[in-house]
Amino acid sequence: MPLIQLFSRRLYLRIWLAVVGGVAVLTLLVGWAWRVAAEQNAQPLVSQGREMVLRDSAGNTLVAGLATRTPSEPDEGLELRIDSDNGQHYSLHIAPRPLHNERSEHGERSRRGEPNAAFWMRPPFGFVWMLGLVGLAVAVGVFPIIRRLLKRLDVLQRSVQRFGEGDLAARVPVQGHDEVADLSRQFNAAAGRIQTLVQSHKSLLANASHELRSPLTRIRMGLELMGASSQPSPAFRDEILRNIAELDQLVDEILLASRLDAHEADVGTIELVDMVGLAAEECARVDADLDAGADTLEARGVAKLLRRAVRNLLENARRYSQGDITVSLRRSPSASGTASTAQMVQVRVCDHGPGVPEALRERIFEPFYRLPGASERAGGVGLGLALVRSIATRHGGRVYCQDRSDGSHGACFVLELPLRGIDGAVHC
Repeated sequence: MPLIQLFSRRLYLRIWLAVVGGVAVLTLLVGWAWRVAAEQNAQPLVSQGREMVLRDSAGNTLVAGLATRTPSEPDEGLELRIDSDNGQHYSLHIAPRPLHNERSEHGERSRRGEPNAAFWMRPPFGFVWMLGLVGLAVAVGVFPIIRRLLKRLDVLQRSVQRFGEGDLAARVPVQGHDEVADLSRQFNAAAGRIQTLVQSHKSLLANASHELRSPLTRIRMGLELMGASSQPSPAFRDEILRNIAELDQLVDEILLASRLDAHEADVGTIELVDMVGLAAEECARVDADLDAGADTLEARGVAKLLRRAVRNLLENARRYSQGDITVSLRRSPSASGTASTAQMVQVRVCDHGPGVPEALRERIFEPFYRLPGASERAGGVGLGLALVRSIATRHGGRVYCQDRSDGSHGACFVLELPLRGIDGAVHC
């Protein structure tokens, strides 16, 4: 069974087996053809110096002496020279052996001097024709086998061509467990990622266009009202400034999201970041409570990105919370539980807002997604949590949403990042 599985999983072994089998069959057939040709071409040979005795029907010796073969052409038969004991010399001519057991008419043709068989059936032509026919038969027999084995490569080639021409939905059917099947799976996975990335960029462009249009429209209306009024109200000015700030924030978040999507983009210098001090500064901005304990929690990463992640979580909590906001930092094991990633710093931001339905706790991290009933006037454009997830992923961490542990209304957003002892966790 392991040998069968090995051949089923290795395409080159199956091709090799087919070719070796074909060559083996060809060799056997060529050997058989060679033997047939040799038998057809063989003539009774007499070694030089062989004693020969010729007797009549009564058993009397007619000729006795040393028989030697004289040179002659193969199609002329066999010519023997007999040197008898009495000093006489005799010649014995033996006609060529016919190619087949001839019937009476064949004998008649031989007597007339006509050839016994077609020239292409006589040596050496018979051997050449037979070898050619055998090679053709083997080639025709092996071709369907190899063609069937490699047919999936044609399917893969056509799918790659369709994908290259712009059909991002092109996929390759996966059959078997060999290299072609692995290549098909890898192509499908890569095509899926590319399609998701392109669709994400299209969605980002469409949503960004919509979100940019809203503050620009409000700014234009405010300017028109200010121009129509002899004494513009300070409220108009405040509204224009608010919309300009919103527009500036949207552009900044869109640019940051684009840089995070492009993994080769340089987003900053990796260094040790004091998460306790960073969280304390951000909590002071929004008047949130901080519970950090006595541990020193340092994470390796880009300081401005980690600050942006914590700030976005706090801004999101302040936007929807109807009570106090609490930020707690703890050292905790990672979800994977492996030795190399056993220690994580956990930043938990809890609010007293309406909470997040369990079915939507993944969708809220999608770009430009807002919970049903959320208003644009509440602030935000739907990119804040998506940026938090991108930043966490770039630092080898994760972010998720859950209910408050005390059972009260609200939600907790948990950001987990590897501590400084983890090597290779950051790929910024």
